[in-house]
Amino acid sequence: MKPLILVTNDDGIIAPGIKALVEVMSTIGEVVVVAPDSPQSAKGHSITITDPIHIRKVKIFDGIEESYECSGTPADCVKIARKVILKNRKIDICVSGINHGSNASINVLYSGTMSAAMEGSLEGIKSIGFSLCDFSFEADFKPCLPYVKKITEGFLKLNQDTAKLLNVNFPKDEIKGMKICTQAKGNWIEDFQVGTNPRGENYYWMTGKFVNIDPSENADLNALKEGYISIVPVHHDLTHHEALHHNLLDDLIE
Repeated sequence: MKPLILVTNDDGIIAPGIKALVEVMSTIGEVVVVAPDSPQSAKGHSITITDPIHIRKVKIFDGIEESYECSGTPADCVKIARKVILKNRKIDICVSGINHGSNASINVLYSGTMSAAMEGSLEGIKSIGFSLCDFSFEADFKPCLPYVKKITEGFLKLNQDTAKLLNVNFPKDEIKGMKICTQAKGNWIEDFQVGTNPRGENYYWMTGKFVNIDPSENADLNALKEGYISIVPVHHDLTHHEALHHNLLDDLIE
């Protein structure tokens, strides 16, 4: 029996990246698409609780009978797929992307692409977020596709329950191979440009640049810089285990 594959993203259901991902997934299993009806980049793991969520069946992808656009966030899309559209069916894998732009390092915290995949993994579904380090709408996804297929098929065969979620990033230029990586240490140096609207009120537009401060050649940013696909296993536990192990906070409760 073919695996049931849920495809989603954060760039919106008409983005070229999701079209490329659907094409690959349709060679692996039965594909159901549930994706935002408009771009939802950098939404993180936000969910909709104060407004209704609307879904509409659409015919966008050749050969795909079930594709839906959703008014909610990427995480909403996975929730709706799991609890409504595919309520009585077992989803074998959830794949999100292919994102236009990197989701390496701490960008995983802001990423709608990865939050959709993480929502799948929270439901016990093997999930992968795919991203290409090219923000252009005209980005060339073709070199990524054989690797997307290889990684997805391999992850489907993996029996271990401890690995439920992967963050996969592709370099923009020539691909030399794949590396299993750690999440690089880095941070955004942000700035806010100030403007004035027609009513004379100030507004602020965030800009900035990302700085990599991780020297490890096994860190995802450094692997990408060297032309390798970075594959980072991700989990949901944000506990600082080293602080617990060394009893660093004991003075707080004495």
